[in-house]
Amino acid sequence: MKLNTKDLLSAGLFIGIAVIGLWLNQDHNLGTARRMGPGYMPMLTFWLLIILGGIVLLGGLFNGPDPLAKWTPGEIGFLIGGTVAGVAVGMICARIPGFLSSGWNPLGIGLFVGCMIISIPPGWRALFLPSAAFTLFGLLLEPLGFLVAITLTVVCSALADQEHLDRPLGVAGLCAFLCALCWAIFIHYLDIRVPLWPQL
Repeated sequence: MKLNTKDLLSAGLFIGIAVIGLWLNQDHNLGTARRMGPGYMPMLTFWLLIILGGIVLLGGLFNGPDPLAKWTPGEIGFLIGGTVAGVAVGMICARIPGFLSSGWNPLGIGLFVGCMIISIPPGWRALFLPSAAFTLFGLLLEPLGFLVAITLTVVCSALADQEHLDRPLGVAGLCAFLCALCWAIFIHYLDIRVPLWPQL
């Protein structure tokens, strides 16, 4: 066996996130493939993430060695600081009435803040800016609508790589393509009832 440390840790991260997501998704009605409930797509996504994690895990057992780069003191400091700040912000939001404390919003806001702080060092950006973008989508879907949430998610994810920043037209094209594709699949075909635009 030639262990690939990066792949093994990635697989563990995929599977761990998926297991936590499946556990959190237990409160939602699944429905059926024809009449999906609010928990159906997350459940499907988390199972696909477990399968992907299993594939990466199997590959990581044989395509190494590929050791992790050493973390700098700054990266470790921002990791700890972002974690502490995210927990603190989530706990504060849970005590403020209104949007900040409704549903899972305290958790989402805490995750977003923590991921944004951790992604300040360039070494963490590829992992934590897309994670921040996913939480941003969940937070903005209802108040700003489906299309705005998708656009801001893509833009936030694009900040993780300098190549994307150098090609803003490519990012704009991806936003337009994903908005059209997601509208066709989720709104038109599956008839999922979510607001398309900000609710004024």
